[in-house]
Amino acid sequence: MQAQARLCFQAIGAILGEAGMTLADLVRLNAYVTEPDYLGGYMLVRDEFVAVPPPASTLMIVKGFARPEFKIEIEAVAARAP
Repeated sequence: MQAQARLCFQAIGAILGEAGMTLADLVRLNAYVTEPDYLGGYMLVRDEFVAVPPPASTLMIVKGFARPEFKIEIEAVAARAP
């Protein structure tokens, strides 16, 4: 799960980079994991990529995703003040 979380954050960083933004521009994260045991691992990975204080976030445990090998999904919202 942690490897999948890192891939998610790397992808989010790349997408933000194409828009001239960085992970520092994140204002909201919604993360979904398939096991309660994944909560701590997700937060460790999140903290590798996200500044302190982290953006507003929600972390939920879900029954599963469309493909059983997926363990995590992360939604990110970024904004930059004009």
